This record gives sequence, structure tokens and C-alpha cells, in this order.
Amino acid sequence: LLRLDSRFIVPRVLHAEQFQLKSASAKTFAEKAGAIAAINANYFDEKGRPLAYLKTAEKEINRSVSKHGLYTGVFGLSESGPFVTHRDEFQPAQAGEALQSGPLLLHRNASVEVLTGLGRYARRSVIGMDKEGRLLIAVSDTVIGGMSFVELQELFIQPKWQMNAVELLNLDGGGSAQLYLKSGKFEEWLPGTSEVPVAIGFFSKAN
Repeated sequence: LLRLDSRFIVPRVLHAEQFQLKSASAKTFAEKAGAIAAINANYFDEKGRPLAYLKTAEKEINRSVSKHGLYTGVFGLSESGPFVTHRDEFQPAQAGEALQSGPLLLHRNASVEVLTGLGRYARRSVIGMDKEGRLLIAVSDTVIGGMSFVELQELFIQPKWQMNAVELLNLDGGGSAQLYLKSGKFEEWLPGTSEVPVAIGFFSKAN
């Protein structure tokens, strides 16, 4: 789990094509882009093509906001900073960068009902915002043996865990779930079992 202060850290949606790659690990994304951290992003098909809405700073890759029952949330960047919101409240024109994923687990400090049949245990990756407007990113390691969406909701919203999340979006989990961080001499790498076409990178504003 990382908690990142958006006063000092700025996220970016990274597409492997920017680096002349079809897919890459979170570590490779971070190294190629010069990010201090990176996490895998949205879902993709068997050919490695990203699914649902996707827009990087360079171009709008997928223009349609999917109405599929899984893709209920959007992570993006606007002039006022990063945000996580419900797809029905998302306006592509207001975002400089954005990606659609799901399900949306928390919205406005309340749990969102998850589509029946999606509650199985699996390795998870998430991105969210806390009450102070800080970014939260996390990956459940294989040692845990997987988490359900209900467990994620409770972990991030219940006061006893002190996450203080108000928004939480599930990213592509399973073998895709991966997180890399390198800041100074500290380095942490939770690899996945597959490379991904899209990642979210986190950059120091000082750079």
C-alpha cells in the first residue's frame, strides 16, 4: 500500500506504445518513464489491447465509455488534479488523461454494490483517494491468498484500518496485479505473472 500526496506527486496514464512496447511490467514502465512508482491499470483482451475508455496525455486510445457491468469506475486527471469517479459522472472532455476499470468499490465515502458473481477471492490491485485528497494505491500480495471485493471495501472504509478512503477503484487483478516503487535507496517490487499494456505512473513534481 502506498499513500501519495498529490501536492508533491503527479500520476500519469502510461501506454506501452509510448515506449515502443506491446506490454511491460510495472517496473519497466517506471524505469522507462522515470516514475518513482507504477501500478498496473485497466483490463485488456487476449491480444493485449486495452479495454474500455482510455486516454493518455498523447491521445484518446479508446473513445467509448463502456456500459459493461464490470467497468463502473474511472480514474483520471483534470485541471484540478487526480480523481476517481463513477462512469455515469465522467465527462471525457473534462479529463486530460483517464482510464476506465472496475468495479468501483467506494464512492463518496460509501460502499458501492458489486455485480453478483464478482465476489471471488483473487489477487487485487486498486487505486483510490482518501479524505485528505491523497492517492492510495495497493496490491494484495500472494501471501494473503487473495481478497474479495467486500473485504477490500471494509479494509479501506472502516475507521479501525485508518485508510480513510472516500473513493476506491478496482484495477485489473490476478496475474496482472503488480506494483513497483523506488525512492532514494528504498525499492519495493511486487511483480505480476504477466506484463500489461497500460500502467499508472507516479512522478515527483520536483522533477
